[in-house]
Amino acid sequence: MKKASSLLFVVFFSLLSILNAQTTADLIKRNSEIDTNKVILPWAKHPQIAETIARLLTRYEYRRESLNDSLSEVIYNTYLKRLDNQRMYFMQKDIDDFNKYKDELDDDLYSGNVMPAYKIFNRFKKILTQRVKLIDKQLDKGFDFTKDEYFSPDREESSYATTEPELNELWRKKLKYEALGLILNGKKEDKAIETLRKRYHRFHKLILQYDAEDVFQLFMNSVCYTYDPHTTYFSPKDSENFKIGMSLSLEGIGASLTVKDDYTTIVRIIPGGPAARSGKIKVDDKIVAVAQGKSGEWVDVIGWRIDDVVQLIRGKKGTLVRLQIIHADADPDSPPVEIDLVRDKIKLEDQAAKAKTINIKESGKEFKLGVITIPEFYTNFGGSNKGKDISSTSKDVRKLLDSLKTEKIQGLIIDLRNDGGGSLQEAIQLTGLFIKNGPVVQIRSVTGKVDVEDDPDPAIVYDGPMMVMVNKYSASASEIFSGAIQDYGRGVIVGGQTYGKGTVQNMIDLRRIIPETPDQKIGSLKLTIAKFYRVTGSSTQEKGVIPDIKYPAIHDPKVFGEVANPSALPWDTIAPAQFVPFSNLKGFIPKLEKEHDARIKNNSEFKYIEEDIKEYYANKSKTKFSLNLKIRKEERAKRDKIKKERKKEREKLHPDDKKKKDLKTDDPFLEETGHVLADFIILQS
Repeated sequence: MKKASSLLFVVFFSLLSILNAQTTADLIKRNSEIDTNKVILPWAKHPQIAETIARLLTRYEYRRESLNDSLSEVIYNTYLKRLDNQRMYFMQKDIDDFNKYKDELDDDLYSGNVMPAYKIFNRFKKILTQRVKLIDKQLDKGFDFTKDEYFSPDREESSYATTEPELNELWRKKLKYEALGLILNGKKEDKAIETLRKRYHRFHKLILQYDAEDVFQLFMNSVCYTYDPHTTYFSPKDSENFKIGMSLSLEGIGASLTVKDDYTTIVRIIPGGPAARSGKIKVDDKIVAVAQGKSGEWVDVIGWRIDDVVQLIRGKKGTLVRLQIIHADADPDSPPVEIDLVRDKIKLEDQAAKAKTINIKESGKEFKLGVITIPEFYTNFGGSNKGKDISSTSKDVRKLLDSLKTEKIQGLIIDLRNDGGGSLQEAIQLTGLFIKNGPVVQIRSVTGKVDVEDDPDPAIVYDGPMMVMVNKYSASASEIFSGAIQDYGRGVIVGGQTYGKGTVQNMIDLRRIIPETPDQKIGSLKLTIAKFYRVTGSSTQEKGVIPDIKYPAIHDPKVFGEVANPSALPWDTIAPAQFVPFSNLKGFIPKLEKEHDARIKNNSEFKYIEEDIKEYYANKSKTKFSLNLKIRKEERAKRDKIKKERKKEREKLHPDDKKKKDLKTDDPFLEETGHVLADFIILQS
């Protein structure tokens, strides 16, 4: 995933209203009415807030690292990336001017001096205003799509342009590359030009609307990110919106968003919501366009403010919204996928654990297996603290286990795929359903003190053969549970390496430290204060949980997972806790792996997955793209042909999906887990 969000504002889709799309002429007129030369200066409270945050970071953030020249340079570079990640606005001469701040930001923060951040931002705003005029001129000229030339869209590590002609040429190719992408996706050339013009004028409008608090938040989050990717400063407005979003019942598509590199990006899929039910949207997918109803016009949202995008997406229950999505694992030249979603109120019961049975035939024998899917680790659903109808993950799973046992299941699969975590206590209590007693997780605080969280209940609700399914989206509490099951030898972990978030955050209301005034409100700080460790002493941070049996999947740690964040806390170890393993399953793993490898070698679905992985890495290694329309159409046609042939082959292999009850093409990973579990049962017996 790309490094950091340029606007660290997470919002939930909810409530009502639709934003009316503005014409390009409207945008240009409105932008011209804003004073583009207005210099933004910090508010009177900002120096005190900056100094307070600096002190809190150095004393209470988990790293406990003092601000020094080395850290100052990292903050400086992070801030520049947030403004100009692809190095398309600043020139080398601008960077040479800014370099005087590189080693001074540490001292400035301690003294409350935030002026360097405002000087850099004001320069950026001025350059952007000039650049938009040049973009208009280039778009007026149009492009020659028959020329053989190339563009490298990823300029994150490239050198800054040293001359105006060099930068103008980069922009000509960038605009041509973007226009070509729109044409390949079905737009006529004039419409593609209009879309780009509107896109950059809207981005210009966004920057022109920044006030002192917006700039302060942008800079302070550059400071916070230097310590940890989950440490965040919330402005007063965003702090209030965060609290409201966390407390309201949700009505919309059921996802949370942020902005990364001008793209509205999915941060979290809410279990039970329309997005989750569709199965077509994943974390880190990018929303590039939004349309209303069945026939509404597509509105390009690249470069939009997050709250404007939310206004387009949220709406009344039962209404249709269409999204154009670029999947996180798509190659750079892939067209966006259109997804229809009916807005709905997210029901809490839809987020609850659910059970079913599947029948698997292995080695000539039939096996009835239970499957419990856990979307998240929840607590206190459906009742008050005093009521006995309170729902929680562990309570619900206990009931599901009792029900599955009456059906005489021979083995159990716990499905934690896409489970981003939740309640730590529920992860501990859920583990307790499968082990006698003992430690489940260790937590080391910022002071170095280690607390061991135990399962005190010696009762085991289910003691039969079990497996836990995980993937790259399984995080936090999911990693605590699956790690404990693995360490105790209680079950076999299968799937993909998990996300690797092994840290704990706490929200600090800065109003408790700094007095608030009617005209200048005070925000809050989310601070990383502790790390999780498994009972073996191994951290779940960065590495996550590595399955006993790995399934083929696209999982590039350089672009996804905790380790993709440069400031992520490192993996490390502490002393192991004292625990008694349930059993030792290591002797079974080689045989299970051998049977698994032999089975998927002849499985058409896994063959397609392997092909997708090869194609993904081949495309990821591609650094430059042709700007010739004919060549790009031929490349697109070749990929489309492969997809059509695959679809025909799949239909030939499975002509009647209605007769298929074992999820053969719907969920090959779950079906394969059933076979692995059947092998495990045979080996144990």
